[in-house]
Amino acid sequence: MSVSTSGTPGRQVDVRGPRFAAWITTGVLVVVLIVAAFSPVAASVLLALQTIVFALGAALGPRRSPYGALFARLVAPRLGAPIETEPVEPLRFAQLVGFVFALVGTVAFFAGATVVGSVAAGFALFAALLNAAFGVCLGCRIHPLVARMRRVPA
Repeated sequence: MSVSTSGTPGRQVDVRGPRFAAWITTGVLVVVLIVAAFSPVAASVLLALQTIVFALGAALGPRRSPYGALFARLVAPRLGAPIETEPVEPLRFAQLVGFVFALVGTVAFFAGATVVGSVAAGFALFAALLNAAFGVCLGCRIHPLVARMRRVPA
């Protein structure tokens, strides 16, 4: 995370937006895990919806994701100007990682593999809670390593 002084417009976002999204994601994933104990099918539907949210966040970026749009419309106008911003690309990568775990969990729940679905949802929950509560984005931390590996010729 960095304090924006003159960053490229559109390439930095207010850190409060992704943390807001992480709190919603945390809540959704907690509900998924609770529901999975009673109805894996219902858990798979809820997790499928979260998977779509992750996919949109990865494809469109944090501002145009469903939770980002909710933050921009309902929360941000009530807050002061952002003091701290962070780059968009690591956040998009983090959403992609969340998408992968949520997709694995969704498929597992639909297939009746409740334990696998719960573990995948649990990993996504851990990452979301870490970001929401402590401002630590695991996907953002992994992003530079992946970007560096993509630049290295095979």
